[in-house]
Amino acid sequence: MPWRETVDPYRIWLSEIILQQTRVAQGLPYYLSFVEAYPTVFDLANAQQEEVLKLWQGLGYYSRARNLHETAQFVANELQGVFPSSYKELLKLKGVGDYTASAIASICYGEVVPVVDGNVYRVLSRYFNIDTPINSTKGIKKFKELASTLIDTKNPANYNQAIMEFGALQCKPQSPYCIICPLNEGCEALKNGTVTSLPVKLKKVKVKNRYFNYLIFNIDGNKTVIQQRTGKGIWQNLYEFPVIESSAKIDIDGITGDQGFMDLMNGMDYEISLYQEEYVIHKLSHQHLYTRFYIVEIQKNPLISEEQKVIHVSTIAQYPVPILLGKFIDRFY
Repeated sequence: MPWRETVDPYRIWLSEIILQQTRVAQGLPYYLSFVEAYPTVFDLANAQQEEVLKLWQGLGYYSRARNLHETAQFVANELQGVFPSSYKELLKLKGVGDYTASAIASICYGEVVPVVDGNVYRVLSRYFNIDTPINSTKGIKKFKELASTLIDTKNPANYNQAIMEFGALQCKPQSPYCIICPLNEGCEALKNGTVTSLPVKLKKVKVKNRYFNYLIFNIDGNKTVIQQRTGKGIWQNLYEFPVIESSAKIDIDGITGDQGFMDLMNGMDYEISLYQEEYVIHKLSHQHLYTRFYIVEIQKNPLISEEQKVIHVSTIAQYPVPILLGKFIDRFY
């Protein structure tokens, strides 16, 4: 992994932000793309946010990309391109939490601060047979304190990277091969038969179902309508097609009877058809999106709002969109 071969804080920071809530296999191509597009923090700071979001497209949790861009601008413009060199100062950067600050401080500057990520939680909870939930306030504090007593004070960078790699490669979430584990003699979970039940996590909040009905305008055969999401909810600043959100499943009559749809059409003639009968289900951490796409054929531009714009379909790939819509665009256009 290329970020294991550098102590450049920009590249370590970039890799850690990308790998938050992302598997290494998925994150690696994005890391390489970002390094190629933005070799320095100044290059990233000077980019347009839409360019950054487009390059991030498909990774999800887009607030990470927005924070990444904002922090790059802060470091480039306010700190003259020099990242803070201590754990406490790194924590002040937007989008940088305990884990990322610990990783940068120890790997780049040799500060003795333990990294506690999902891999480390798993190793420690199993080795010491600790069933305190890792996503509880008590658990976060307990594992951080335990990790602080174990870290190699002479070589914190290698120690932190080693225990993370150990969790990723040996002490895996599913079916770890304990018989060849070099730590099996001292592993309390192995002795007590609790390996598969650790670490413990508190149950997630209830998942909310939402129904997104997208309007795909086909204007005179070569134009369509898009809009930018500006609220604080999912996909902020990404683009999408006009959408009618409903509390339950609706059909074409429900679409054509919606006030938002009627405002767009403004009395003009149109033809509308359902692109695909089955719902496309897009699962996010706290919500499941049930999506359908309706093709609306018209001869002239609809009455769009300030947030919407008419574009030529040949340019649609230039806009950053959620992966759900990216897949649709690949199929449809």
